Amino acid sequence: MSHTSDTHDQPLSSGIGRRRFLNSAAVLGAAGVGLVACKEDRTAGGGAASAAGGKAASGADAARGNVGGAGSVDIKPGQLDTHYGIWSSGHTGDVRVLGIPSGRELLRIPCFVPDALIGWGITNESKAVMGTNPDGSLKYHVGDTHHVHGSYKDGVYDGKYVWINDKINARLARIRLDYMVCDKITKLPNVQGFHGIFPDKRDPVDPKINYTTRVFCGQEFHVPLPNNGKNTNDPKQYHCLFTCVDSNSMKVKWQARIDGNCDLVATSYDGKLAATNQYNTENGVHYQEMMAAERDACLFFHIERIEAAVKAGKTTTLGDSKVPVVDCTVDANKDPKTALCVRVSVPKNPHGVNASPDGKYFICSGKLSPTCTVIELQKVLDWFDGKLASPDKAIVAEPEVGLGPLHTTFDGRGNAYTTLFLDSQICKWNIDKAIKKYAGDKTINPIVDKIDVMYQPGHISATHGETRAADGVWMAVGNKFSKDRFLPVGPMHPENDQLLDITGDKMILAHDNAVRPEPHDFILFKRDVLHTKQVYDINEFPLATKDPKDTGLKREGHKVTVRMTSQAPTYNPAEFNVKVGDELTIILTNIDKVEDLTHGFAIPEYNIQFLVNPGETKSVTFKIDKPGVFWYYCTNFCHALHLEMRGRMLVEG
Repeated sequence: MSHTSDTHDQPLSSGIGRRRFLNSAAVLGAAGVGLVACKEDRTAGGGAASAAGGKAASGADAARGNVGGAGSVDIKPGQLDTHYGIWSSGHTGDVRVLGIPSGRELLRIPCFVPDALIGWGITNESKAVMGTNPDGSLKYHVGDTHHVHGSYKDGVYDGKYVWINDKINARLARIRLDYMVCDKITKLPNVQGFHGIFPDKRDPVDPKINYTTRVFCGQEFHVPLPNNGKNTNDPKQYHCLFTCVDSNSMKVKWQARIDGNCDLVATSYDGKLAATNQYNTENGVHYQEMMAAERDACLFFHIERIEAAVKAGKTTTLGDSKVPVVDCTVDANKDPKTALCVRVSVPKNPHGVNASPDGKYFICSGKLSPTCTVIELQKVLDWFDGKLASPDKAIVAEPEVGLGPLHTTFDGRGNAYTTLFLDSQICKWNIDKAIKKYAGDKTINPIVDKIDVMYQPGHISATHGETRAADGVWMAVGNKFSKDRFLPVGPMHPENDQLLDITGDKMILAHDNAVRPEPHDFILFKRDVLHTKQVYDINEFPLATKDPKDTGLKREGHKVTVRMTSQAPTYNPAEFNVKVGDELTIILTNIDKVEDLTHGFAIPEYNIQFLVNPGETKSVTFKIDKPGVFWYYCTNFCHALHLEMRGRMLVEG
């Protein structure tokens, strides 16, 4: 790997540059778990790695913000970005919406944890989505979002939904992209450590359905099944579940019991195959045991066969769950013509698995091996049909790309881009050349280019990278460390999302964007994919109050309901009376019809604050526990008389 003598490699007291020190420490740490060294030349043509560090454009191009064929990252005031980026936000439990190429954060969409800005977790509607205990309190207050993927039609994003997982509590959330709100959350039964997800790209059973109908979910932490406190010390009882969720109803359709752990998930463009790359095929329960085997696996599921088995009742159930479970363990699936799944071996402890835009290949990244494994999907189907002697015959390439390969994306021109965690680089390599070299032509070098990134990259995504419309314009990479890239802010460093121009032979670093830890996965797509609605359809809300004359208070014993409207700069009603001991429900409809005219609603001393957008209705329910005058007021600037937009809740003792 090459290093540049710029400000990002200043020496420490030992004389080792910061970047070299970081990489050296990572390599030493990995050596203890069986890291395999890269023997091949790690640069294109034996030369130096290109465009290191922060060196992007220069001269007049730099002054204009131009970096290459992708254009400028300098989006002027009043101009719009060309692409959207949808990011998982890690432990904040929400989703970020970015403009690309500017990197400007446009919105945060709450999902798994409460959000004080919009009142997510406070309103009755959001609590119903999030899930509550019998007393009405939230079941969960933490989340760990990891992977985000969009819905497809004809192999490209249709702009309808994105899904995101919560690793901690095994939840799957769906976000409507017309309003950019989370509308459903599903808890996966009997699952712990829910990591990878991917929607199907068309229906695997009905060829006439050319859009997403299912979302597949991989369990990372194997547990005894059922996990009821028995058999905790018997590894033979430990399994994971691969779960299929209906994309429309968000109900769990079926689960598959498997050996070993799931990591990431991928789906084929024809809908027939879903896959998860697996580590811990040893089925160990301790760290050392999970590192013993030299090869692990990519596990392929034949979806049509699984659903035929479910329909035929060849299933079991687990615990209190009624979800049908099929047997996808290795011993139960040795006959190709009846097998529901099959393993293809890949080097030890793989990480990402990604589908090439031409629909031909899945690529697994080696992590502890310097290789990527290219698996031809037609050959996997041939094995299921009894036409291939061994599933490993589906492997058509295993190029050495560098140290610590994690994730891969694509440019639609036959090139793959893989993050190298230990090298702090991205490797651009050609899939066809890698296949030809694996077939015997040792004169071919599949490596096209390498570039340094800052530092230790994880996920990577090019514009439309895992769709048939991959365009090879922009590529984002999420770096786990930033070290000296930004102003110091104490012990908690920001992380670093970087944007690269990939229109040419050489990758060009275009942009650094400091982000709050820990964002994870993301997708990038052209802005014309989305058609958002700027004002809610008031008819979508059964509790909506459409006219101020229909507002007012209704009492049934100690249960009180107040229907309200907001219309800048007034609330209707402007005041209402309740009593200590009442259970009060406020239903508020914003009847303004002008886009961007959002109102807030807050009541001091009662922990109530939420936003209502034009046409939207929200409600809250709480106990009245103290007498007095309590002003409710608008918290979101809406009008010249915004400060006067208020009313009185009068509480009798």
